[in-house]
Amino acid sequence: MKTVLAPAPSNARGGEKVNLEQLVLHAKDGDDDAFFQLVSLHKEQLYKIAYAFLRNETDALEAIQEATCRSYLKLARLKQPAYFRTWLTRILIHICLDEQKRRKRIILDPMADDVESRASIPMDDQNVERIQIEEALARLSPNYRHIIILKYFEDRTIRDIAEVLGHPEGTIKTWLHKALGALRKDLGKGW
Repeated sequence: MKTVLAPAPSNARGGEKVNLEQLVLHAKDGDDDAFFQLVSLHKEQLYKIAYAFLRNETDALEAIQEATCRSYLKLARLKQPAYFRTWLTRILIHICLDEQKRRKRIILDPMADDVESRASIPMDDQNVERIQIEEALARLSPNYRHIIILKYFEDRTIRDIAEVLGHPEGTIKTWLHKALGALRKDLGKGW
């Protein structure tokens, strides 16, 4: 059974949500094309998240591939089709965290894997600032880093972040405030 549903126009009220839910339902019924469309609709967001966590294109693509595989195998467990994006993002984040833990066991310095790639980047002011921000993010605690990545790299709302990370919105707001304070302190007054 092939189901091809095009995304609803962005100006349709609630049309896109219903359409995504229909795709999820078709995918849960075994429609591989519907599942492929679901993942394709979210591929850019998934890449941004994976790259923000892993800072390596190959690792980010592998994490997305693993998340796609796991979500395909466990799709029947998804209870609410409306939360497919949140569910898929949560799977991806767990995979990225596992990869970070694996790296820590292999490499003691979390920034050491970037030394070679940074040597080839011309050091203008923008690149220096980007590297300083990446290093400051790497020094944050994992909870704070995840919130900063989701909020500022993925442009998620506090409610979305709370759903993805499985914590109350008040906790997310507190952690975001503390994370921003820690970044300001780490980077200095000019930030």
